[in-house]
Amino acid sequence: MDVTTQRRFRVGELADRCDLSVDTIRFYQKRGLLPPPDRVGRVGWYGPGHEERLARIRDLQAQGFTLAVIRRLLDGELDAADLPLVAAVATDGEAERAEQFLSLADVAERAGIPLALVEAGEREGLLVPRRHAGEARYTEGDVAIVGSALRLLETGLPMPELFAIARRHHETTREIAEMAVAMFDEHVRRPLLAAELPADVRAEQLVDAFRVLLPSVTTLVAHHFRRVLLEVAQEHIEAVGAPEERAAVDAEGGRALEGPFS
Repeated sequence: MDVTTQRRFRVGELADRCDLSVDTIRFYQKRGLLPPPDRVGRVGWYGPGHEERLARIRDLQAQGFTLAVIRRLLDGELDAADLPLVAAVATDGEAERAEQFLSLADVAERAGIPLALVEAGEREGLLVPRRHAGEARYTEGDVAIVGSALRLLETGLPMPELFAIARRHHETTREIAEMAVAMFDEHVRRPLLAAELPADVRAEQLVDAFRVLLPSVTTLVAHHFRRVLLEVAQEHIEAVGAPEERAAVDAEGGRALEGPFS
């Protein structure tokens, strides 16, 4: 940046002008978010461009973007139309609904389970945090998931084997999710970005498409897994179960196990 004009200042003055610490400015430079100052001898000089960029960084942070995403936005690696899409992804496509975020300790307390056990579940992929303002956050949905896991343990399922299933499920689900996102990028995002449309129209259509993708794929995966699990259980009981067990599972298969799908 050109700071040869009269408006130039040292790092301490820049920190004061932006209401930041000098360490924060150094950190942003280390992360590639802020260009280095112009040097005259041993003195580094900053200018209005640095000040404007720091203001933009703070604004994007306040919107919940991570530093990695902010760097890509500022460097032009993401199209301007991607900004609303990134925001929608950060909020699970429900920006209009305020979410109450929890820490992992909050989840443990609300579920009535030792924190160490919840932490173990997270390591095995049983819990997957949301990313908000650059930090891992959880919701009441995670409290319900932890409660469900506890009920499974109470039925007699051994914890190591339950965690092994969680780990395998996490790995497989992530692979499927990566395929779905790649398909969205190739067939929806890239064509929209290449279309001769105003940036705000492209952005709106990207967000709308994502908000269809997330609940639709979630419904498809959940419905399919529920059906496959029931099918496998029925096949197993029919192969090894007593007549009364087979009758009980058959009755369960006729029960209303599914809510309405939108």
